[in-house]
Amino acid sequence: MERQEDTVESALPAGPAPAGKSLLERAYLAAVDQTDDTDRMRARILDAATEQFQRWGIQRSTMEDVARQAGVSRITVYRRFATKEELVEQVILREFRRYFDKFLVDIAAAATAADRVVLGFSSSLRAIRGNPLIGAMITAEPNQFIGSLIGDGGRAVAMVREFVAQQLRQEQRAGTISPDLHIDLVAEVMVRICASFLAIPSQVVDLDDDAQLAAIARQFLVPMLESPGPRH
Repeated sequence: MERQEDTVESALPAGPAPAGKSLLERAYLAAVDQTDDTDRMRARILDAATEQFQRWGIQRSTMEDVARQAGVSRITVYRRFATKEELVEQVILREFRRYFDKFLVDIAAAATAADRVVLGFSSSLRAIRGNPLIGAMITAEPNQFIGSLIGDGGRAVAMVREFVAQQLRQEQRAGTISPDLHIDLVAEVMVRICASFLAIPSQVVDLDDDAQLAAIARQFLVPMLESPGPRH
C-alpha cells in the first residue's frame, strides 16, 4: 500500500513549526550560530530532494522519487524524514540558511554604513527571488509560501529587525550614523519594506534590476540613517 506521505498535495507544512519558530527564524539563527549538519546521508537526501523539487515541483514529487534521485531506498529517506512535509520543510530551511550565510558575508564586505544598507536591501531580494527553488515557490503560491515563513505572529520580522538594529547600534558606536537615530523604528521600517517587496509583486519596481534596487535603497532607506532632527 502506498504511504500517505507520498501523495501529500500540500507543498508546505500545514502545522506549526517546531518550537514555535518560523522557517525564516530557524534558518537565520542557524546561520548566526554557525550550526552544521554532519549527517552525510541526510545531506545527500536533501540534495536529491532539492534537485527533484526544482525539476518537477513539490506537489508532483513523491518520497519514492526523492529516494530514486538520491540512489537510496525509500525506507532510508523515511528514517531521516518521517513525512514528505518534514522533508519539504527541511529543504526550504536549508535554502534559507544558505541565503543568510551569504547575506552576512556580503554585509561584512561593504565599506560604509550606507553601502551596507544598499547591499543588504538589494542582495536580500536578489538572493531569495533568485534561488531556483524558493523563487519558483514564491511565484507559484506566494500567499501560502510567504504565510508559512512569516505567519508566526510577527516573531520572524521581530527577529530580523533586532538583527538589523544590532548592526545599526554598532554603526552608532563607530560614529558612522547619527547618535540620535531611533534604532528600533528604523530597523522595523527597513525590514518591513524589504519583506513587502518579497511578498507582494510590484508593477513599478523591477526586482531583477540590481541598479534600480540600489537606487531605491539610496533614495529611501539610506536617508533613514540621518538624524531625525528636533521634535516639535
